[in-house]
Amino acid sequence: MRRLLFLLLACVCSPALIAAPAPPNIVFIITDDQGYGDLGHTGNPVVKTPHIDRLAAESTQLTDYHVAPTCSPTRAALLTGHWTNRTGVWHTINGRSMLRDDEVTLGHLLKDHGYATGMFGKWHLGDNYPYRPEDRGFTEVYRHGGGGVGQTPDLWDNSYFDGHYFHNGKVVPAEGFCTDVFFDQAKKFIRAQTEKKQPFLAYIALNAPHGPLHAPQKYMDLYAGQPPALAAFFGMITNIDDNVGSTRDLLRELGIHDNTLFIFTTDNGTATGETVFNAGMKGKKNSEYDGGHRVPFIAHWPAAGWNTKHVNDTLCHAIDIVPTLLEITGATKPSSLKFDGISIRSLLDPTAKKDTWQDRFIITDSQRMRDPVKWQKSAVMSQQWRLVNGKELYEIKKDPGQERDVAAEHPDQVAKMTAFYEAWWAELEPTFARTTEIYLGHTDHPVVSLTGHDWIQENLPPWNQQQIRLAHGYGSPRPAPGKAKKAKKAAPDTPPQALAAKSTHTGHWAVKVLTEGTYEISLRRWPAEVDQPIAAALPAGENVPGANQAYRAFEGISIPAVTAVLRMDGQDIASLPVPDGATQVTFTTKLTAGSHQLAPVFISADGHEVGTYYAIITAKPAP
Repeated sequence: MRRLLFLLLACVCSPALIAAPAPPNIVFIITDDQGYGDLGHTGNPVVKTPHIDRLAAESTQLTDYHVAPTCSPTRAALLTGHWTNRTGVWHTINGRSMLRDDEVTLGHLLKDHGYATGMFGKWHLGDNYPYRPEDRGFTEVYRHGGGGVGQTPDLWDNSYFDGHYFHNGKVVPAEGFCTDVFFDQAKKFIRAQTEKKQPFLAYIALNAPHGPLHAPQKYMDLYAGQPPALAAFFGMITNIDDNVGSTRDLLRELGIHDNTLFIFTTDNGTATGETVFNAGMKGKKNSEYDGGHRVPFIAHWPAAGWNTKHVNDTLCHAIDIVPTLLEITGATKPSSLKFDGISIRSLLDPTAKKDTWQDRFIITDSQRMRDPVKWQKSAVMSQQWRLVNGKELYEIKKDPGQERDVAAEHPDQVAKMTAFYEAWWAELEPTFARTTEIYLGHTDHPVVSLTGHDWIQENLPPWNQQQIRLAHGYGSPRPAPGKAKKAKKAAPDTPPQALAAKSTHTGHWAVKVLTEGTYEISLRRWPAEVDQPIAAALPAGENVPGANQAYRAFEGISIPAVTAVLRMDGQDIASLPVPDGATQVTFTTKLTAGSHQLAPVFISADGHEVGTYYAIITAKPAP
């Protein structure tokens, strides 16, 4: 009898018979412009992050995890498992931040696997159909527009406090600081899915601590001895930290803490904190050196044994996240879908067998321009090496600050990494011509709003509302290729049309007309929600606490437009006078199906031309 009991106990306790945890809920938090060194547990002597530090102390940490050096590209890789440049997202503006319509996202894959999928905060992968999160597999969406609160696609005059946001496509008001609002909405979603016993993905993508540097005063007061920019930057981070703590408290309250995979990471290197601490790295946001793209990654999942401190220094990248989460949840992918990344579950699991991990090459780059350029701000990485810009070689474990270029001493290593990059570039380069186009005439989306944020042009478009207020591009001459000059400072009372030679608009919206027919195209200087006359000046809006002026806290300059021109595919196809007091000028025209370049302009009496910052396009029903 005793022997039988022993055998039964042995069988029950056998690792082979212990049930694996059920597919977990997932809370995935990604912050904006917070670097590896902007946390207490990584060594920062100033910033206060007790909740995230506690999370790190009882979780798996990846200490050689990399992303793109800027916002949208990281999000594209993170949500698709593909190289950023493959997805059409290599910039944050200029029409190059929209995720190609044929990309399959983590939202799609988990939704198809029975998960409720919520997205809260910063999307930054497109603001029009079919690029919005609700078009990409997310069932609950609460977000701002563009790449940050107050950017051009966002709702007019939004600031970090008491804003308006898009909730499942509808505009809703909110009270409080933006980070608190996004976490509160995520918590409502988590609570609702728990009550339904529905597994969920809560993707909480914050715009903080990205500039403009605004924070609740009580958080800035924690850093009263720091310069204003650092006080606001660190204040935003401590506010995030408090929200991380309260979210974890909610999981415990709901009884789902143990079987929730809780991930914390960031989207690129620090934008502001490097003067205090940068973990010994060279570079910051937008840099090809490690300080631009090596970021924290923390994963906590008690039901799977990921609740003790476990540090892994294996080279990983954002392209690995989707394959990893599919393995963890048991979700499947279409057989035609191939990832550039691989599952790193075994690296995250403290109990996994420590097999020898095969080294590999990974590439990151910063292509903040209209079209990618070979070797532009690039890093080819391996476990031991970094090849930077195709020229500099660093032995990263011995030289984490990337101070000593050893390319001349290791030509064979340079050749191997160069060959990998050349093959990578040759594979991706043909895809760069696939311009991501905004759809017109879709039966479910007959009205489309366009903003200057998505103008495709060589120069930077008006990507935030401060630039809209200051009449970006009006009175600025067209620079010769490669000859862009810094604008000279003018007297405060100098009208913009007197600043320079006659300006010419060089940008366009890439649009795809799905249905041939008649369209109304309404051209605006100010967005529909403010509904002010085209020639109107606007008073400055209210400022908010922080180190920078809010975008809305600048006076809106008048553009005395007298003519509106509808320009399509390089041709002026119609023009109309701008009536006194008109808020928009509307053209009715027939559009043929297919790809077009839409570039309407306003022209002033003295011949200055400026792109219409906003356009609303409505497909008219067939007679």
